Amino acid sequence: MNKIAYFQCPTGISGDMCLGALVSLGVPLEYLVEKLNTLGIEHEYQLRAELVHRQTQQATKIHVDLVHHHHDHEHSHHHGRHLPEIEEMILKAKLPTRAEAWSLEVFRQLAVAEGAVHGIEPEKVHFHEVGAVDAIVDIVGTCLGLDWLGIDSNHEELPFIYCSPFPTGGGTVRAAHGQMAVPVPAVLKLWEMRSCPVYSNGIEKELVTPTGAAIATTLARSFGSPPPITLKQVGLGAGSLDLPIPNILRLWLGESANENTKIPDFADTSPNLATISVLETQIDDLNPQAIGYVFDALFAAGAVDVFTQAIGMKKSRPGFLLTVICHPEDLVRCEDILFRETTTLGIRRTTGQRSILQREIQQVETPYGKVSIKVAWKGEATEKIITNVQPEYEDCADLARKHNIPWREIQRLVLHNWYLQHQQ
Repeated sequence: MNKIAYFQCPTGISGDMCLGALVSLGVPLEYLVEKLNTLGIEHEYQLRAELVHRQTQQATKIHVDLVHHHHDHEHSHHHGRHLPEIEEMILKAKLPTRAEAWSLEVFRQLAVAEGAVHGIEPEKVHFHEVGAVDAIVDIVGTCLGLDWLGIDSNHEELPFIYCSPFPTGGGTVRAAHGQMAVPVPAVLKLWEMRSCPVYSNGIEKELVTPTGAAIATTLARSFGSPPPITLKQVGLGAGSLDLPIPNILRLWLGESANENTKIPDFADTSPNLATISVLETQIDDLNPQAIGYVFDALFAAGAVDVFTQAIGMKKSRPGFLLTVICHPEDLVRCEDILFRETTTLGIRRTTGQRSILQREIQQVETPYGKVSIKVAWKGEATEKIITNVQPEYEDCADLARKHNIPWREIQRLVLHNWYLQHQQ
């Protein structure tokens, strides 16, 4: 049986939220303090936990209170540290083997990201808030807690940890380098390094911190839906912000269903996985003539697909369900169009993932002219398995009208010529 952890991040992730979720799962605060003090920072911080409510839901909030000293040596530590100094602290502390290895990896990943943002070597990165004592406590404490819980790892020492897609947040935040757009550059770079799925939940705040992103992108095997597990416990770690939905990181703790269960790696099984937003609303009092205009406006705003379905509504009224599929960054624009151009009073938002075939447009010659054809495939470019070949409708229609030939005949010719080319 493999013991597995899954980070569910509906309102993002930060280091203190990770610690709160771990303490909620039973990791003793005293154990964390005992081990953290071996880093030589026992006079620089105090750790405490309290139960708080976020939108009526109870969760554990961890506070890392810094102890401020006035003489220069101590003050310089609060201001920041470089990667080699942090690595030396971790190695000298004689932490549990896995906690040590994971902590080093998280800080190295963060240094690589910060270095890439600022154009310097990782070793020369001067950690500001992320190198301060509270971030060292968050990162090393999280690794200690995951080790204490007994999360299994394979021979490569990779823990069986998985993570949901990340909400992007928005707005601006004040950081050591001044006012920055959210997500801050280091977080974007960490997501890019692991090709993480992200989406907007409409909350314009900093939801994912560099520390939280570094923990998740370093330790998680992949990002997506939960793996198949028998759920044993859920830890709830509270964030600091008051948000429209409960600001809680949920850490699922479970076991694989049986010893033979293969734990999926979403990044491997679905290399072309994309996060998608879906808007839905039922309408029974809109002039049908408006629907075509709404479709055009939605596609112009970036919608991937728009469709309607006939439904029966309350009071036996015939109506239709209008569904819009769009990229998360286009959600607000599409929603504004629905409110402006239809009679709806409410729209449901959901976020999901879709698996996408790779595709390209090729050109095929026919006796009547050239036609574009869409070719879709699975697998790598060197080992393509072609699954779908479709001539472009408008190209076929133009040639059919121009030469007064049935559209189906043009389409048949295009497919025939394409297959002849690819059999040679």
